Amino acid sequence: MFIPVHDPEEALAFYRDALGLEVRNDVKRGGFRWVTVGAPGQAVDVVLSQPHGGRSQQDGDALLELVTKGSIQAAILAAADLDETFEKIRASGTGEVLQEPKSQPWGVRDCAFRDPSGNLVRIAQA
Repeated sequence: MFIPVHDPEEALAFYRDALGLEVRNDVKRGGFRWVTVGAPGQAVDVVLSQPHGGRSQQDGDALLELVTKGSIQAAILAAADLDETFEKIRASGTGEVLQEPKSQPWGVRDCAFRDPSGNLVRIAQA
């Protein structure tokens, strides 16, 4: 999964420090940086990349516009203790709270944040 981010350091404060994902790779090349993170014990990678890294100027601009408007849904994650995870992220101040933990009509209990770049991240009770 690729998640476009404005600033890799701000993204790490959210995805690594607040969400608890581990850094698996951190690459700087051609003036851009991308960082691969993932949940400990799982073989799924999330690549946090800058919009213009590896893309044409036009494509990077278009992606950046979508990210800035908050039009990109980044991820749906699961947490064993949703309330604890929610409080940890809120206390970190790295993400904007969009929805506190609540039960949805479709049966899931979840919460929602915007990461520092504006991506929507939902977290469901596992």
